[in-house]
Amino acid sequence: MHALSVPTWIIHVSSVIEWIAAIWLIWSYGDITGNRYWWALSCAMFPALVGAMCACTWHFFDNPESLDWLVTLQASMTVLGNITLCTAAWWIWRCARKADQSDSSESEKSQTPVDVV
Repeated sequence: MHALSVPTWIIHVSSVIEWIAAIWLIWSYGDITGNRYWWALSCAMFPALVGAMCACTWHFFDNPESLDWLVTLQASMTVLGNITLCTAAWWIWRCARKADQSDSSESEKSQTPVDVV
């Protein structure tokens, strides 16, 4: 546990706690709005959380060579997390764009003049 200084440990642990809080808040926002794509974003955040926990675990045990597989797992989870977060962000953008298009088409329909006979 001596591999990192106390301030660095504070940053590592608080970052993990903040990430967990962000996952929970985004999931809750999805519940409130009823939009499933926010749930997808919160799920897409899990690989990055696993990667952060791998790094903290490796440092906690003073970076031993016997746990080098954690470094590989952490790197893999970072790549997977970046891919899942990118995909979730794209899905949110796509769904929001569709919603905007449907809203604008509905407002155009309501603004169309009606012929009075």
